Amino acid sequence: MTVRLIHSVVGLAITSAIVSVLMYRLGSPLAAVFELSVCSGLIPVIFITTISFTQRVSKERLRQRRRERLAKFLYLPLILIAAWLTLSHFLKIPQVDLPIPYCGPDVRVMLWGLRRLDLLGQVVILLTGVFGVVILFKEPDK
Repeated sequence: MTVRLIHSVVGLAITSAIVSVLMYRLGSPLAAVFELSVCSGLIPVIFITTISFTQRVSKERLRQRRRERLAKFLYLPLILIAAWLTLSHFLKIPQVDLPIPYCGPDVRVMLWGLRRLDLLGQVVILLTGVFGVVILFKEPDK
Protein backbone atom coordinates (compact mmCIF):
# COMPACT_ATOMS: atom_id res chain seq x y z
CA MET A 1 0.00 0.00 0.00
CA THR A 2 3.01 2.27 0.27
CA VAL A 3 5.72 3.20 -2.21
CA ARG A 4 8.56 2.68 0.26
CA LEU A 5 9.43 -0.98 0.63
CA ILE A 6 10.87 -0.56 4.12
CA HIS A 7 7.53 0.80 5.34
CA SER A 8 5.82 -2.23 3.82
CA VAL A 9 8.17 -4.60 5.63
CA VAL A 10 7.55 -2.86 8.95
CA GLY A 11 3.81 -3.06 8.27
CA LEU A 12 4.16 -6.78 7.58
CA ALA A 13 5.99 -7.31 10.87
CA ILE A 14 3.40 -5.36 12.86
CA THR A 15 0.51 -7.15 11.15
CA SER A 16 2.13 -10.52 11.80
CA ALA A 17 2.59 -9.67 15.47
CA ILE A 18 -1.11 -8.78 15.73
CA VAL A 19 -2.08 -12.00 13.93
CA SER A 20 0.10 -14.03 16.31
CA VAL A 21 -1.66 -12.46 19.31
CA LEU A 22 -5.02 -13.34 17.74
CA MET A 23 -3.90 -16.92 17.10
CA TYR A 24 -2.79 -17.25 20.70
CA ARG A 25 -6.09 -15.86 21.97
CA LEU A 26 -7.98 -18.33 19.74
CA GLY A 27 -6.22 -21.23 21.44
CA SER A 28 -3.42 -21.96 18.99
CA PRO A 29 -0.17 -21.16 20.81
CA LEU A 30 2.12 -23.14 18.50
CA ALA A 31 0.83 -21.41 15.39
CA ALA A 32 1.18 -18.09 17.21
CA VAL A 33 4.81 -18.84 18.01
CA PHE A 34 5.51 -19.82 14.40
CA GLU A 35 3.77 -16.66 13.15
CA LEU A 36 5.69 -14.44 15.53
CA SER A 37 9.08 -16.02 14.88
CA VAL A 38 8.84 -16.48 11.13
CA CYS A 39 6.60 -13.68 9.88
CA SER A 40 7.52 -11.01 12.41
CA GLY A 41 11.16 -11.99 12.70
CA LEU A 42 12.72 -13.99 9.89
CA ILE A 43 10.77 -12.79 6.84
CA PRO A 44 11.26 -9.04 7.53
CA VAL A 45 14.99 -9.64 7.95
CA ILE A 46 15.11 -11.43 4.59
CA PHE A 47 13.06 -8.68 2.96
CA ILE A 48 15.24 -5.89 4.37
CA THR A 49 18.37 -7.72 3.21
CA THR A 50 16.86 -8.09 -0.24
CA ILE A 51 15.80 -4.45 -0.36
CA SER A 52 19.34 -3.39 0.44
CA PHE A 53 20.52 -5.19 -2.74
CA THR A 54 17.96 -3.60 -5.05
CA GLN A 55 18.29 -0.45 -7.12
CA ARG A 56 15.85 2.39 -7.71
CA VAL A 57 13.54 2.19 -10.72
CA SER A 58 12.17 5.18 -12.60
CA LYS A 59 8.55 6.10 -11.94
CA GLU A 60 7.49 5.42 -15.53
CA ARG A 61 9.07 1.96 -15.50
CA LEU A 62 7.45 1.30 -12.12
CA ARG A 63 4.00 2.20 -13.50
CA GLN A 64 4.56 -0.04 -16.52
CA ARG A 65 5.61 -2.97 -14.31
CA ARG A 66 2.56 -2.46 -12.08
CA ARG A 67 0.25 -2.60 -15.09
CA GLU A 68 1.96 -5.77 -16.30
CA ARG A 69 1.67 -7.42 -12.88
CA LEU A 70 -1.97 -6.42 -12.56
CA ALA A 71 -2.68 -8.05 -15.90
CA LYS A 72 -0.86 -11.22 -14.79
CA PHE A 73 -2.54 -11.48 -11.38
CA LEU A 74 -6.06 -10.34 -12.26
CA TYR A 75 -7.51 -13.80 -11.66
CA LEU A 76 -5.44 -14.53 -8.55
CA PRO A 77 -8.29 -14.01 -6.03
CA LEU A 78 -10.48 -16.52 -7.89
CA ILE A 79 -7.62 -19.02 -8.01
CA LEU A 80 -6.96 -18.61 -4.27
CA ILE A 81 -10.64 -19.10 -3.40
CA ALA A 82 -10.81 -22.23 -5.58
CA ALA A 83 -7.61 -23.58 -3.99
CA TRP A 84 -8.94 -22.87 -0.50
CA LEU A 85 -12.22 -24.68 -1.21
CA THR A 86 -10.40 -27.63 -2.74
CA LEU A 87 -7.91 -27.93 0.12
CA SER A 88 -10.59 -27.58 2.78
CA HIS A 89 -12.56 -30.36 1.08
CA PHE A 90 -9.60 -32.76 0.91
CA LEU A 91 -8.21 -31.92 4.36
CA LYS A 92 -11.67 -32.19 5.94
CA ILE A 93 -11.21 -28.97 7.88
CA PRO A 94 -14.12 -28.15 10.17
CA GLN A 95 -16.03 -25.17 8.84
CA VAL A 96 -17.69 -23.80 11.97
CA ASP A 97 -16.35 -25.25 15.22
CA LEU A 98 -12.85 -24.46 16.41
CA PRO A 99 -11.05 -27.50 17.81
CA ILE A 100 -10.39 -27.63 21.53
CA PRO A 101 -6.72 -26.90 22.29
CA TYR A 102 -4.75 -30.07 22.91
CA CYS A 103 -2.60 -30.10 26.03
CA GLY A 104 -1.00 -33.51 25.65
CA PRO A 105 2.74 -34.15 25.47
CA ASP A 106 2.88 -35.28 21.84
CA VAL A 107 3.39 -32.33 19.48
CA ARG A 108 3.11 -34.55 16.39
CA VAL A 109 -0.48 -35.48 17.21
CA MET A 110 -1.34 -31.86 17.82
CA LEU A 111 0.24 -30.51 14.62
CA TRP A 112 -0.73 -33.24 12.18
CA GLY A 113 -3.98 -34.34 13.79
CA LEU A 114 -5.73 -31.41 15.41
CA ARG A 115 -4.08 -28.34 13.91
CA ARG A 116 -3.97 -29.05 10.18
CA LEU A 117 -5.47 -25.68 9.31
CA ASP A 118 -2.81 -23.86 11.36
CA LEU A 119 -0.07 -25.83 9.63
CA LEU A 120 -1.57 -25.06 6.21
CA GLY A 121 -1.57 -21.37 7.10
CA GLN A 122 2.09 -21.55 8.09
CA VAL A 123 3.02 -23.22 4.81
CA VAL A 124 1.14 -20.54 2.84
CA ILE A 125 2.87 -17.76 4.80
CA LEU A 126 6.32 -19.29 4.26
CA LEU A 127 5.69 -19.75 0.53
CA THR A 128 4.51 -16.15 0.29
CA GLY A 129 7.79 -14.99 1.83
CA VAL A 130 9.83 -17.19 -0.51
CA PHE A 131 7.96 -15.96 -3.60
CA GLY A 132 8.36 -12.37 -2.42
CA VAL A 133 12.12 -12.79 -2.18
CA VAL A 134 12.23 -14.47 -5.60
CA ILE A 135 10.27 -11.60 -7.16
CA LEU A 136 12.55 -9.01 -5.55
CA PHE A 137 15.68 -10.77 -6.82
CA LYS A 138 14.30 -11.31 -10.33
CA GLU A 139 16.04 -9.35 -13.04
CA PRO A 140 13.66 -7.06 -14.98
CA ASP A 141 13.15 -7.85 -18.65
CA LYS A 142 14.75 -5.31 -20.93
